[in-house]
Amino acid sequence: MAETPSYTPPKVWKWDKGNENGGRFANINRPVAGPTEQKELAVGVHPFQLYSLATPNGVKVTVMLEELLALGHSGAEYDAWLINIGSGDQFGSGFVDVNPNSKIPALMDHSTEPPTRIFESGAMLLYLAEKFGAFLSAEPTERAECLSWLFWQMGSAPYLGGGFGHFYAYAPVKIEYCIDRYAMEVKRQLDVLNRHLAEHEYMAGDEYSIADISIWPWYGALVKGLIYEAAEFLETHTYTNVIRWTDQIAERPAVQRGRMVNRAWGAPESQLFERHAAADFETKTQDKIAAGD
Repeated sequence: MAETPSYTPPKVWKWDKGNENGGRFANINRPVAGPTEQKELAVGVHPFQLYSLATPNGVKVTVMLEELLALGHSGAEYDAWLINIGSGDQFGSGFVDVNPNSKIPALMDHSTEPPTRIFESGAMLLYLAEKFGAFLSAEPTERAECLSWLFWQMGSAPYLGGGFGHFYAYAPVKIEYCIDRYAMEVKRQLDVLNRHLAEHEYMAGDEYSIADISIWPWYGALVKGLIYEAAEFLETHTYTNVIRWTDQIAERPAVQRGRMVNRAWGAPESQLFERHAAADFETKTQDKIAAGD
């Protein structure tokens, strides 16, 4: 391993606001919480109000809502509002009221009195599964298996995103030790999934569940080369069982719709800035915005 300049941490860390050498997201990173401006959130007409962006964590929730609607659960109707994290929308007072952690997604359930806030994508999947009795088995052993994989994803993905993704794709300086450390962990995680999926059709067994909905946007995108441009580096083509599972889930119409919602990049046909009705998939929200509607 090549030598890197040594660094001795100061006795007390201080935030250098003027230091822009923090990588792609330096302008929105800060060591304090709370709002930076007074900004109320829009509220639509449906029971669920989602404030999000089509990152992997955001996709989990839109896929879940679309899957519930596909099953006929009309109570899962939702408005999905675009939150531009690059511009700091997540630090508006209204957003912070829903998610004090200032991370997308944030969800409000207006079918309850008072309305219920839910933050953290895994909590949203569990809340929706229990509310509608779908994608989570009631049988204790099957339920435990599903929740184990759900929480596996919540604990593992930060090593993929904030660890490997940051140092490999976004950090201003490529640090060999950091990339090696996180590449090793991500490949270990892929091996965990690959071994498990060699013996199971879905993550929790024979039935599609919130475990699949949680894991697919992160690890499915990784093995298909859709995030970090690291497929060759990580040799993701070798994880054949993960690829089989990824492709199988990608064929679901609700997954295809959910992946589009709050997406503002990529091919135009893959984008739907905001979603307020099922018809928006035919008449794109961005087209309405451009027309002044």
